[in-house]
Amino acid sequence: MTPMGVFGGTFDPIHYGHLRTAFEVLQSLEFGEVRFVPCGIPPHRGTPHASGSDRLAMVKAATAGQQGFVVDDRELQREGPSYSVDTLAALRSEFPLRPLGLIIGMDAFLGLTGWHQWREILQLAHIIVAHRPGWRAPDMGPLGELLADRGTHRVGDLHQSKSGHIYIHDVTQLEISSTEIRALVAAGRDPRFLMPDLVRDIIRDSGCYQAPDGDTGRR
Repeated sequence: MTPMGVFGGTFDPIHYGHLRTAFEVLQSLEFGEVRFVPCGIPPHRGTPHASGSDRLAMVKAATAGQQGFVVDDRELQREGPSYSVDTLAALRSEFPLRPLGLIIGMDAFLGLTGWHQWREILQLAHIIVAHRPGWRAPDMGPLGELLADRGTHRVGDLHQSKSGHIYIHDVTQLEISSTEIRALVAAGRDPRFLMPDLVRDIIRDSGCYQAPDGDTGRR
């Protein structure tokens, strides 16, 4: 069975940086699908600015029409913090034989030891680290030891076993930030060409990132 990529995040909002990373993993690693999982309650950051329903609508709009892109709203339906290990356990229960690959950035990987039940993640899935320029894979400490033990450069390993490997994959880095997009919109500027037009339309129509009380954010 071809692996399933699991790409979680607040997607507040989703943009071309997210989409290009997922597309390159889908193609380069020959995954059967990449499943976008919008986070409900992020355990390591503040409450998302846009509502769960708006963020879900944006992800659905952004991924529509791309073969292999799937949207999964389970974290928005689940109460309590959205822990990756819980999502992976649920997917593993549904797909007991299928390889799973959790897609995270190098910055997130460097903080992996602070994740809830982080050691169990590799029992449930592979970890695909989308490498960004300027970040260096650790070679010491718990993560260095983990990479030495579980790291692979073979795409075939991700297909031949259900879980347990760490694969670092270079992706095209698009310098787009959800934080900067929100600030742009709050300042009354147009986020066109940073995301699909359908996502831009949802942002405009919902007003989810507009500054309160007519404040344009200019100082």
